[in-house]
Amino acid sequence: MYDTSKSKERSVLVKKYVVDLSKEEKERLEELTSKGTTTGARRLRRAHTLLLANEGMIDQEIARVLNSSVSTVERVRKRLVEEGLEAALSERPRLGAILRRKLDGKAEAYLVALACSEPPEGRQRWTMQMLADKMVEVGVVERMSDETVRRTLKKGTLSRG
Repeated sequence: MYDTSKSKERSVLVKKYVVDLSKEEKERLEELTSKGTTTGARRLRRAHTLLLANEGMIDQEIARVLNSSVSTVERVRKRLVEEGLEAALSERPRLGAILRRKLDGKAEAYLVALACSEPPEGRQRWTMQMLADKMVEVGVVERMSDETVRRTLKKGTLSRG
């Protein structure tokens, strides 16, 4: 990340997120990169990125040396400055799967039991949409799509027939 500040004669490229590691941080990163143990490849690359940035290398050179992208180098540099060393080295938690989960174990069990029960009168079997509507009607969930029903029932070995 760079700020371009124009002077009268020329424009100057100034780094917005400057890596200035303390002696302890630098030693920790050097120890991390020198060990041959089970350090993840991404964590190792981030450590190398920070060490090279601390030496004054520009982002394009770091990216070339580490076979990475400039934007990756910029993000690691930014995370170090804003969030600290551990945040810069570690993965961000992926909340997608947690946030997408619509049903807890109890609600899933209720859905499976409902799918195994007798279908409404005049129907031979439950449809996905009927199951979703029934779950909302009973008050187990506030809203639910037929796709959520399909994915939930597919996880188990349930046969609706």
